[in-house]
Parts: sequence; C-alpha cells; structure tokens
Amino acid sequence: MQTTAKATAAPHIDAGLRAHMNRVYALMGGALALTGTIAYLIGSNPALMAAIFGTGWQWAAILGPFALAMVLMLTISRLSVGVATALFIAYSAGMGVSMSIIFAAYTEASIAQAFGITAVSFLGLSIYGYTTQKNLSAMGAFLIMGLFGLIIATIVNIFIGSSALDFAISVLGVVIFAGLTAYDTQKIKTTYLSERGDGTHEGRLAVMGALTLYLDFVNLMLYILKLMGQRK
Repeated sequence: MQTTAKATAAPHIDAGLRAHMNRVYALMGGALALTGTIAYLIGSNPALMAAIFGTGWQWAAILGPFALAMVLMLTISRLSVGVATALFIAYSAGMGVSMSIIFAAYTEASIAQAFGITAVSFLGLSIYGYTTQKNLSAMGAFLIMGLFGLIIATIVNIFIGSSALDFAISVLGVVIFAGLTAYDTQKIKTTYLSERGDGTHEGRLAVMGALTLYLDFVNLMLYILKLMGQRK
C-alpha cells in the first residue's frame, strides 16, 4: 500500500513542478521581452534619451528599478500574487528604461549577438541545474561570496579606472552568473518541492523565481556584452 501511494504521488508532484517551472520561465520571459522592447524604443530615440539621461530623471531611471526590486523581495510574503506580479512587471519596465543606455554605447548587432549567446548559455545552464542530481549548494555559496567580491572590485575600479581590472571583472562576472543560473534553477526546484502548498504561496514562489532568473540572465548578458560588444 505504501509503495502504491508513493507511486501515485510522484506523478502529481512532477506535474506540479513542471507547471511551476513553466510559470517561472513564462514570467521571466515576459519580463525580458518587456525590458528589451522598452530599452530599444528609448535607446533608438535620441530625443527620449536626452530627456531621460540628460536631466535629473536619470537618477530615477537608475535607482528606480533597484528600489522596486528591494520592495518586492522584502514584502513578497505579505503580498497577493497579483500585486507581486504587478511589481515585477513594473520592475522589468523600469529596467528597460535603465538599460536603454546600452543602445547608445553599443551597436545593435553587438547587443543582438550578446543576447543570442546569453540565451543559448542560459538555456543549457538552467537545464543542467534542473536535471542534475548533484547538490549545487556549496557551489552556490562560493558564487555568492564571489558576487560580493565582484561588487567591491567594481566599486574600486570606478575610482582607479583600470582597463585590466575591468576586463577581469567582466570575465568573473560571466563565470559567476553562469554558475548562479544553474544554482538558482536548482534552488527554485528544491524550494518548490519543500514548500509547495496553496496557490497563493506557490504564486509568490513563481514570482521570486522569475525575478532571480531574470537577474541572472540580464547580468550574464551585460558582462558578455562588455567582453564582446562593439562600442559605437
């Protein structure tokens, strides 16, 4: 009887997990599409670029998405799924405004190339994180420490302006966010399996999972663009 119960429960869990991961990827994909569309529309319009980045509005464009992300992460447990999703959409739209600056710095061909490389890499890494039986927790902890080091090195390089350090930061950024893509995918999977419950809680988990993978994708692309992109 016990074996039969386990056998009948497994398909239900697998179906629930698949639905959850599909929801995460759909939210992430929609957010990336919104970010890319807004970034392109603003970045290809010199008048809009001047109106935003040539005035005090540039600080709202830069700091606004960060503030929205912090609000979402700190209040997610108290939000409805609808409000959490709306905040995530607003965040991705704000990131589109912020990232429009890359269209002024890099050629469109370079941006498209970096996006393609990132998409293929992200897909492979995320599939690995989802399917591997290896526990990636130790790797994740190491990568998170590396991320803090990367942030410190980036701040230091703002003041010293070393091209060699900038190149090293870009290489490390690619390595760190590539690893985090696999780690975060596994973490989203294991978190769902250990915390699945009512629809509201699972909806919040999906939004947070989408936000996490969105950040991995965007940062991976930006570091690849810094390494390979052709500046205007």
